[in-house]
Amino acid sequence: MELDLKPRSAQKIFEGEGGEYHSWLSKDFPLLQESKVGGGRLVLRPRGFALPHYADCSKVGYVLQGNDGIVGMVFPNTTKEVVVKLREGDIVPVPLGSLSWWFNEGDSNLEVVFLGKTTDAHTPGEFTYFLQTGRQGIVASFSNDFVGRAFGLKKDEADKLANSQDGALIIVLPEGKTLPKPHQSDITKEIVYNIDAALPDHRVKNSGFWTTVTQTKFPFLGKVGLSASHVELGANSMSSPIYTTDSTVQIIYVVKGSGQIQIVGINGKRVLDTQVKVGHLVVVPRFFVVAAVAGEEGLECLSVITSAEPVLEDIASNQSTLAALSPEALQASLNINAEFGKLFISKIKESSYILPLRD
Repeated sequence: MELDLKPRSAQKIFEGEGGEYHSWLSKDFPLLQESKVGGGRLVLRPRGFALPHYADCSKVGYVLQGNDGIVGMVFPNTTKEVVVKLREGDIVPVPLGSLSWWFNEGDSNLEVVFLGKTTDAHTPGEFTYFLQTGRQGIVASFSNDFVGRAFGLKKDEADKLANSQDGALIIVLPEGKTLPKPHQSDITKEIVYNIDAALPDHRVKNSGFWTTVTQTKFPFLGKVGLSASHVELGANSMSSPIYTTDSTVQIIYVVKGSGQIQIVGINGKRVLDTQVKVGHLVVVPRFFVVAAVAGEEGLECLSVITSAEPVLEDIASNQSTLAALSPEALQASLNINAEFGKLFISKIKESSYILPLRD
């Protein structure tokens, strides 16, 4: 069966007064199911509150918009809530089974995109959430008798506990209702990393930059087994064609701008050649090679790879596999003469992961 790699936008699956949740559905995007990865996007309006929930996946959240977000989490095998502040550019790993709530205390929208792996998901390719409160929550779904017995409450008390919150998924927190203040900065640094403000691994003046965050830079990524990259290309610049050598999958979300993405797969077949825009999600299967060229307004992407320490290679930079070949092997492989081989080697050794527009 031929792979369908066409980029997709998320579908809105919930909207309430407090905000929206969008998801990429495996029935519309079969490659998600095959690759066992998924994505979702949370939009919280001012005072929007995403009720406490856990999920059947490990994922990374990236704050697309908003500087006044708060997330509270209770990690598996712990009995303590950790509360941290979120701002634009932050990545926050959410380990499998972690209980979390999300709140926007600002005056403008808070928007977070989640990318992760669905190896253990009920529906491979999708995140399934289990709410603990609200009309779709676990507490409300048990009978009052069970709730009363579990919490040592009388019948009327159990009914009040189970049914007082009639909201679902995302609500608006009334004025005057407060939530815990974020913990001190040292705790925040342990579980939140601002990838936008990080020192780029590669930067080319007037052409863009490439920042990669792995478990080495940000140990908490080891809890989710994922890594992240932030790539910003200037107008008409190109990212070097890359591939993973460790059987991992790459998920690319277009944050800003537009451009063209090509993917080459098995037997050297170009399996994708398309334009991408804001909100598009692209899945790069394991070992396939991907490259992007920005449009006139540039192109910004957030990528997540299904390993905390991925092994990446590229074919066009001075650190590439082609650059490592001996002149003799290169000439034989490309069927070129020594003179053209020298020209090619000189060009490739001038290159980086970000390739500017050339004459």
